Amino acid sequence: MLTHLAIRNFAVASQSDLEFGPGLTVISGETGAGKSLLVDALGFLSGQRADSGIVRHGAERAELHAEFALDDAAPALRWLREHELDDGDTCQLRRTLRADGGSRAWINGRPATITQLGDLAGHLVEIHGQHEHQALLARGSQLALLDAQAGNGALLAEVRATAQAWRALHDERDALVGIGDVAERRDWLRHQLDELDGEPLAADAVADLFASHRRHANAAGLIQTCDTALERMRGDDDLGLPQALQALRHDLARMRAHEPRLGEVDALLDAAAIQLDEATLLLGQVRDDLDIDPEQLDTLEQRLGRLHELARKHRVTPEELIEVQARLAGELDQLEGAGERLKQLDGEIDAAMRRWRDAADRLGAARRKAAKALSKATTALIHELGMGGGVFEVAIEPVDTARPDPQGAERVEFMVSANAGQPPRALRKVASGGELSRISLAIEVAALGHDAVPTMVFDEVDSGIGGAVADIVGRKLRALGESRQVLCVTHLPQVASKGHTHYRVHKSSDEGATESRVTRLDTGERTEELARMLGGVDVSKEARAAARKLLQDVA
Repeated sequence: MLTHLAIRNFAVASQSDLEFGPGLTVISGETGAGKSLLVDALGFLSGQRADSGIVRHGAERAELHAEFALDDAAPALRWLREHELDDGDTCQLRRTLRADGGSRAWINGRPATITQLGDLAGHLVEIHGQHEHQALLARGSQLALLDAQAGNGALLAEVRATAQAWRALHDERDALVGIGDVAERRDWLRHQLDELDGEPLAADAVADLFASHRRHANAAGLIQTCDTALERMRGDDDLGLPQALQALRHDLARMRAHEPRLGEVDALLDAAAIQLDEATLLLGQVRDDLDIDPEQLDTLEQRLGRLHELARKHRVTPEELIEVQARLAGELDQLEGAGERLKQLDGEIDAAMRRWRDAADRLGAARRKAAKALSKATTALIHELGMGGGVFEVAIEPVDTARPDPQGAERVEFMVSANAGQPPRALRKVASGGELSRISLAIEVAALGHDAVPTMVFDEVDSGIGGAVADIVGRKLRALGESRQVLCVTHLPQVASKGHTHYRVHKSSDEGATESRVTRLDTGERTEELARMLGGVDVSKEARAAARKLLQDVA
């Protein structure tokens, strides 16, 4: 829902800050006052092509800013998250339009393209009245509205899933066919695996190989170190550790009578002597295992050389060769059964096509049923809205395709004839902005509650009508406003009186410059504005009474 709209140096408006709430908001004003400025501002925030003429005379740029609450806009929130532009439960759109024709856009304070702005705005606001703004003119939007109205979510999901399954199988087949000469590839893989299979590639085996090589390469130094240590630990001379330890214990024993705690020291030294014996024994075993074996060292170096050569060949580390081996083995396994798999895929692809066709047929039947109901309901509403000879049809055109379409097996086109005797034409070809707005209103009311866009804007919806028809238009807009936020630019009091909120646009001149201002009206001001709309510049008591009656009828 649109909550805030700020305008700076836009057309004849120097500055406007407007707050919006739920329900129907009407915007009125004298002819030429700039009632459509708000609609135009939302249009530019929805990605409309920049126009330098929209910048206020004398200003360098126009600035537009809109804030939306996303409580009722789940598709918009998903879009923001997918593009990593989300910022909580609100969304801010900003755009500047320069006098030289350039423009910039931001989404939640981060720079964005005009395309991104338009894509996101399509989930937030729908503008009815001018062709370039209308989402309902796009076939994709028409199909989405029909499916939403019919409750085709589950059927559409099934069609998409079956189409994706067919696509996955077809891609697998293309990949196998694209391999080329399968026999040649298999031979190459077997050769590569034979080279790898001849070497121990497990992580612990590679680690042991490196450790064993380091040990043998440093065998001479290790032997010397062990021999020196053993001489000290075995006590072959007076400098040996056992002799030194024994002499220490003897010295302490002579003084133990004078200090009892020296007995505890002696016990610890006795334990140290036992540990020394065990260490000496283990060191001796290590020394016995250390022999300089040039042949074994040469063997280890050859194995390491082969390992490094294989690693360079496959452009990995020696530790990663096991992963290469697994990958090549997996590919070989796949190729071993490639011929058989291709035969299987042909059957699976045919079966997937049949499943898609079945789902698409059921979706098509549901669409045709919903199309009849929507056509009938919209036609009746068009008649109520002042186009007595008008006809609305949802044309469903089958699409013959050899590839499953995630959207189904048909295309939808909204067709309309505004006058009796005229053949229906595509909605996008309806010339009159007023007629287009009323037809759009009829469609939205007929599909009430199914359009996912939370904010709807109607411009020129009451063009060329009046009296009872205008009253009906107002009531339909208010009914739509019970479930959606609706903004409507109007020049008819019958429509303006139905709003939950009323803004007035008026012009003023200040030092030779024309300025448009937008004011939110209270109850008394609404009465005066409706009276002006009823009676013109000179407001009579009768006009005020009629205005009050219009407001009372709504209440």
